[in-house]
Amino acid sequence: MAKDPVCAMKVEEKPSSRQLEYKGQTCYFCSSRCKESFQQHPEQYLSWLSTASMDNEIKSDSQPKSASLNKIYVGIIGMTCTSCARTITKALSAVPGVTRADVNFASEKALVEFDATKTDKAILYRAIEDSGYGAVKEEQIENIEEIYFQQAKRRLVVAWGFTIPLMLLMTMEMVFKVQIPGLNWWYLALSFTPVFVVGWRTHRGAYNSLKFLSLGMDSLISLGTLVSYGAGLASLVFPMHSYAPVAAMIMSFHLVGKYLETLTKGKASQAIKKLLKLEAKTARLLVNGQEQEVPLSAVEVGDVILIKPGEKIPTDGEVLSGISSVDESMATGESMPVTRTIGDKVIGATLNQEGVLRIKATKIGQDTFLAQIIKLVEECQGSRVPIQELADKVTGYFVPVIFGIALITFITWLVIANVSAAVYSAVAVLVIACPCALGLATPTALMIASGLGAQHGILIKNGEAIQTLGKIQTIVFDKTGTITKGRPEVTDIFTAEGVVPDYMLGIAASVENYSEHPLGLAIVAKSQEKNINLLAVDKFSAVIGKGIKGEIEGKKVFAGSQRFLQENNCDDRALDDEINRLGQQARTIVLVAFADKVLGGFGVRDPLKKNSVISVKQLKSWDIKTLMLTGDNVQTAQAIAKQVGIDEVIAELFPDQKVQKIKELQEENRLVAMVGDGINDAPALKQANVGIALGTGTDIAISASDVTLVKGDLPAVVGAIRLSKATFMKIKQNLFWAFFYNILCIPLAVMGLLHPVVAEVAMFVSSLTVVENSLRLKKIKLI
Repeated sequence: MAKDPVCAMKVEEKPSSRQLEYKGQTCYFCSSRCKESFQQHPEQYLSWLSTASMDNEIKSDSQPKSASLNKIYVGIIGMTCTSCARTITKALSAVPGVTRADVNFASEKALVEFDATKTDKAILYRAIEDSGYGAVKEEQIENIEEIYFQQAKRRLVVAWGFTIPLMLLMTMEMVFKVQIPGLNWWYLALSFTPVFVVGWRTHRGAYNSLKFLSLGMDSLISLGTLVSYGAGLASLVFPMHSYAPVAAMIMSFHLVGKYLETLTKGKASQAIKKLLKLEAKTARLLVNGQEQEVPLSAVEVGDVILIKPGEKIPTDGEVLSGISSVDESMATGESMPVTRTIGDKVIGATLNQEGVLRIKATKIGQDTFLAQIIKLVEECQGSRVPIQELADKVTGYFVPVIFGIALITFITWLVIANVSAAVYSAVAVLVIACPCALGLATPTALMIASGLGAQHGILIKNGEAIQTLGKIQTIVFDKTGTITKGRPEVTDIFTAEGVVPDYMLGIAASVENYSEHPLGLAIVAKSQEKNINLLAVDKFSAVIGKGIKGEIEGKKVFAGSQRFLQENNCDDRALDDEINRLGQQARTIVLVAFADKVLGGFGVRDPLKKNSVISVKQLKSWDIKTLMLTGDNVQTAQAIAKQVGIDEVIAELFPDQKVQKIKELQEENRLVAMVGDGINDAPALKQANVGIALGTGTDIAISASDVTLVKGDLPAVVGAIRLSKATFMKIKQNLFWAFFYNILCIPLAVMGLLHPVVAEVAMFVSSLTVVENSLRLKKIKLI
């Protein structure tokens, strides 16, 4: 199976009519029309496609080869706060050949992009380990959450095994006034394990943070417990209260917080777990007419697979025989099953409900739809929202300031009271100020939003798109395939005086048979309805955005827009009344000229997609301006826009003109989203602040976008914006609660009104508040 370097579409056959030599390379095209379009404007065509970040961009042999970039996910063991993530990011970024390092504290994974000619996975793992953390290899990453959970549980049990006896001893001393010989020694002995053995990872994290000048929660907890334990040692020499039990309780409550965070973050990442469980484990191959059950990993492209009722479709494919209802809710979020029959595409991991299907595998492994969904969700969860940069910057200054406040508090209480009061207040300041909740505010909301979106067929590539989409002021729509179904049908045939309609239909269908354009396919379908025989066509070529031309029996044929025929000196004035009438009825007009005479034309209607009207109405209720940019004629475009309720229409545009219009809107300081599905939409999708591609569209449009809507209709656009608004609202709420706890409690700690243990409890409650608030996103109804 060849991959077309221009259209990025796979073609099974390589007819010579679809081949072209370009810069020493044989190119295969998905259609003759694409080939002709490329021949006429090769450089312009390539420049359009380059903006879509094509993986298969044509390059001459003389051009330098790009770096061999690899991308891996690494599980991280030992992170306790966002400063740990910053420490690891710095360590990875310092490795030669690393071009990108995103460490996500919430998911406890790192996404690393690197040049394989300069470094390798082993060096990256070592860089993580050298910075004081554990690295879980990519192939073991599926089990990482269970590893974290078991480790957190084990540390918690050990810590509280020593802390509970300590609390009993304190109760006996302080409440029942029991005098226990050598009590301070008992306090030190029992506190040692929670503080230094179980808490070793926290102290190591503090040291690593200090080494990389990235102070965070570990630094505050470490210093607070060490000062408390040090005060316990001092109590052996000086007449003062022992704070060793306080050190143990702070570390133990800290570990309770880490354990509960592990549980709640596990809930937040359920989306990927559910997606991974959807995949079929085996496939039933048909080999020489015999059924053969094999592991899914053994399936290859081109294999024929039999799927019986009630079975999952193992991999993406095309139906060869059979008809059935297929539950595609895992991909589209739509509960109603869809009918699939010969020639239809099917998605791996969807459920075959009724009939028996025989399909040919078209994509396997990491190329399948499900694998791409999981990849997009993971990348989005690992990305950063712009507001997170502000939170990280605040945290970077916040911790050193807290150290200063704690020092001033200690000195002040030392002067006005005693050492015991100074330790009490300073430790409380250190503990309550831990910025853990601040670090969780954004990543947890992002994790849940991306998973929720995937469950409803809304695939978001990065965090920036989530933040920007909710602030969009203008949405630009393509018409065909976006607002309309993209499957036109001929509704009207009109001819010049003396021309037989079927004669014109035969001429038009003959030349349109060489085209892959939807309008051409509609005309060919009409001729097939009437059993009209087609004629041989020579010198066929397509003119982008205008029409097609060729020769029949040595005479020129033109089929296309009114402007196209006029440019070729064809007089269509006799048809003006009919053209205007049909244009007002939202018909697209295709005129036909043969042997220097206009024969007539066709009125072609492309039905509106379901719920297009109500979706546009919802967008306008959010004060979002709607705009349609289309290559279709003005009358048809205006009629469609009127039906749907779109504010403004600009018609008869080429792809580069769409880009220019979006630039003009952006120059007016407007945030612009573009919704499209075709190759010609790719440049505009890339130019927009947020590009939204319909999953029913081309690979190029999808690769150029920031958001992909699997179902491919406008209610999903509304759902994506609703998700963005809700997510950003949760992030702002989370940041508020994170700051609220600190602003409220730090003054209390400074004044000596907050016990260090109570401060630690308040700190982990603030973290849980943030995570639980993010989990509420799951209750939002998107579509």
